[in-house]
Amino acid sequence: MISVLIPVLARPQNAQPVVDSIRAHTTVEHEIIFICSAGDRSEQDACLNTDAQVIVCDWAAGPGDAAKKWNLGFAHSKGEFVFCAADDVEFTPGWDTEALRVAERTGASVIGTNDDANPLVKRGKHSTHTMVRRSYAEEHGLTWDNIPGLIYCEEYDHQSIDQELVYLARERGIWAFARNSVVKHNHPIYDKTVRRDSTYDKGPRSRSRRPNAVPRAPENSFANQ
Repeated sequence: MISVLIPVLARPQNAQPVVDSIRAHTTVEHEIIFICSAGDRSEQDACLNTDAQVIVCDWAAGPGDAAKKWNLGFAHSKGEFVFCAADDVEFTPGWDTEALRVAERTGASVIGTNDDANPLVKRGKHSTHTMVRRSYAEEHGLTWDNIPGLIYCEEYDHQSIDQELVYLARERGIWAFARNSVVKHNHPIYDKTVRRDSTYDKGPRSRSRRPNAVPRAPENSFANQ
């Protein structure tokens, strides 16, 4: 089973479309888990109306929010594989079976999908939306600190969490890229028809990095939320 984790903030209009996309194009057993902010009632209601699972975190949306939400969702999920999604992505046919095929063929525990947007991703060098193997994450963790059960580092404001995950996975030899697993990222950086909002503005507000962790990527990867 694949657990699809979706951290959300102040975009209630995106809840049903992303669930419809998952359900239309996911053929393997799966669960969908939204992780909402405390006090974001319109978002919570929209997510509940999709009949997906909904977790409400007990902190206000601030620095590290997306990473914290993915990690919380991971702790509550059950799938052998976990996919770190967002509410501005579009799933395409075969995304799930192709990612699982690459995981089986390579034995990798971190599988990058193709967001059809980020230049580094399209060259197979990075991933902004990633599938991870539960057993590996639970035993070793996927951050520089080797904390079991953590997928993303919570010490960044927002940017660089995907860089650390992929960099570390590649260093450990557990990363593979599934080029034909396409989960499109409809982000205003790449698609000018997508309207910017306060959640998008929150992402690049700070480029703070925790010290002595991961070297800067040669190109900005633009983390997800």
